[in-house]
Amino acid sequence: MRIHIATDHAGLDFSKDLQAHLAANGHQVIDHGPKTLDPVDDYPSFCINAARAVVRDQEAGITCLGVIFGGSGNGEQMAANKVTGARAALVWSHATALLARQHNDANLISIGARQHTVEEATAFIDAFIAEPFSGDERHVRRISQIAEYERTHLITGREID
Repeated sequence: MRIHIATDHAGLDFSKDLQAHLAANGHQVIDHGPKTLDPVDDYPSFCINAARAVVRDQEAGITCLGVIFGGSGNGEQMAANKVTGARAALVWSHATALLARQHNDANLISIGARQHTVEEATAFIDAFIAEPFSGDERHVRRISQIAEYERTHLITGREID
């Protein structure tokens, strides 16, 4: 599977370790930066580029997911979710990694590098990658509503204030 990765300075060491882990497990890893440590870098462009690549690859029929890191993972998730078609989930436990895929068909996860060890993050990522989307009708319906709102700012049959 192709895995798109992005971070900021807080997650750079995580990113390098996890890229090696993913490559050793047969994944094609694409690094969207940064390549070197800059303690005042800005994560939005890195995370947006990773999210755009995930959406573009998925639209082209390429099996892929994305993993982004930062100090807390919050801002990185917010940046990625500005990309139409991106469904980035903040993951902080094994359960949230599984549910991101099972219920939300998340195509990216965001992890706080200052909140977890490399071992924890590796376990979250491995669980996320291995878990399929359930395809349950209620989850498909909800994801469709999110996508509809993303396109039209409306949800058919629902009131949006």
